[in-house]
Amino acid sequence: MTTSRRRVMTKPGLKRTFQRLLRHYGPQHWWPADAPFEMMAGAVLTQNTAWSNVARALSNLTKRGLLAPETIIELPNERLAELVRPAGYFNVKARRLKNFCAWYLEQGGYEVLSSLATPDLRRRLLSVNGIGRETADDILLYAFNRPVFVIDAYTRRLFTRLGHICGSEDYETLRNMFETKIGPDVPLYNEYHALIVRHAKEICRKLPRCSECCLALHCPFSV
Repeated sequence: MTTSRRRVMTKPGLKRTFQRLLRHYGPQHWWPADAPFEMMAGAVLTQNTAWSNVARALSNLTKRGLLAPETIIELPNERLAELVRPAGYFNVKARRLKNFCAWYLEQGGYEVLSSLATPDLRRRLLSVNGIGRETADDILLYAFNRPVFVIDAYTRRLFTRLGHICGSEDYETLRNMFETKIGPDVPLYNEYHALIVRHAKEICRKLPRCSECCLALHCPFSV
């Protein structure tokens, strides 16, 4: 019991936790895409699936010279669905990707969108059918280099166990908390999100591997 109280009292701040994860895993070099539109398409397709599956779907489009909004919106729905099949839920995701591409072109493309203030750009992204907060913030951070912290299920799990949050907070509350405590720092947000995903997939799983965790000495959950 004494050990548990000591760990709760000495839990590291958000930046210290980032430093420990970075020291343990090294830079993750996210987002794994070569251009802003590829990253945006990947963000739409990666909902509820692993990136390795999304990479196969994007490769199907790239090899055929189809990974561009102008060509995607011209594809028959059945053809697009077959190409993105590796990403799962392929009929739904094909529609969502087409919706996004149509919106993207209507808005004027990357040059016009990148000129918008972050709150306005975020509102516009969230107006697209199939684009939720996490997907919008992935796009903002990784495609437009905006200081928006991405909140996902891995973030909730890790920081609930570390004692920073209770886990039931709504998305905006958590996003604002991280952004306020860390401060606006795009490279740090970029790397932090990637490290959280890796740590939660490998170690801080639903059934955690606490004996292998680089944060265990400061985590009350591991006691």
